[in-house]
Amino acid sequence: MPDNLLHNQIYHSDCLTFLRSLPDNCVDVSFADPPLSLKKKYSTYKDNPKEADYLAWCKDWITEMVRVTKPTGSILLHNIPKWLTHYAGFLNTQADFLHWIAWDAGSTPRGKKLFPTHYGILLYAKDKKQHKFYEVRMPHKRCRKCLYLQKDYGGKKKGLHPFGPLIGDVWTDLHRVKHAGKRDKHPCQLPYPLLERIILMCSDEGNIILDPFMGTGTTAICAKKLGRVYLGSDLDLNYLKIANEKLSKTQSDSSLNGIWVSQYLGRVATLRDRDWKALAGLYDVPEDITAVDREEIDFRSVEETLFDVS
Repeated sequence: MPDNLLHNQIYHSDCLTFLRSLPDNCVDVSFADPPLSLKKKYSTYKDNPKEADYLAWCKDWITEMVRVTKPTGSILLHNIPKWLTHYAGFLNTQADFLHWIAWDAGSTPRGKKLFPTHYGILLYAKDKKQHKFYEVRMPHKRCRKCLYLQKDYGGKKKGLHPFGPLIGDVWTDLHRVKHAGKRDKHPCQLPYPLLERIILMCSDEGNIILDPFMGTGTTAICAKKLGRVYLGSDLDLNYLKIANEKLSKTQSDSSLNGIWVSQYLGRVATLRDRDWKALAGLYDVPEDITAVDREEIDFRSVEETLFDVS
């Protein structure tokens, strides 16, 4: 595949054919959210393979994802814990384990066993000695009405970061796309803030973000919004049509003062720790950041506040 085709394209192809056409070490972040083998109702793909066949197939495309990722790059795999345990076994022989991220997607337990209420995201480095990674922060959780901090920090509140805490490996603040009116015709659509957080954490402006299971384009849209280059494939023409229609309406505009941030419902959902100094001037921090009186927090003009960017 010529190099000039590696920019901002989603190809109609099965994942293995597409990945095998790419050169070694050509992308900065490779992300995959493959079919879950849970009999989901995809438009054309039958999601009910035999377990041995499914795992053999997964091993093939995971191997290709590692091959095409740069030495500085990240490999991220999203799935249910059952399959991620197998994925880790494959990846441990090819890349460097960094984290198992538990994404609390807000499911409701039911039945006579422990119902899985989280999805996992494996984060591996192609080479941990060269790996590109940025610490990111999420806003403090506050009561929507009174603005009190929801977490009790005891006597340590005075020392809190003005915007919010560094993010660990359990993500409880990002929710699934639940409402039918907000979903595409796809059974496993991921929310934009999830991919935006991953992109901010593992890449820089202009880097190439790969997704060989592009679906209706979530990864590509987030990459474009954050000034990155997207590259991917999908087997389903129906999903490709939806993705390309949405991409045609997407702008590279998720920034404040030229700093890339993730925004959701008009507020900043994730920012990089290294960027706080450049952004702090947009947010008037009260002397006591635990203050709950709205008059103590100076919300500037709509474009200038970190908490309201709509």
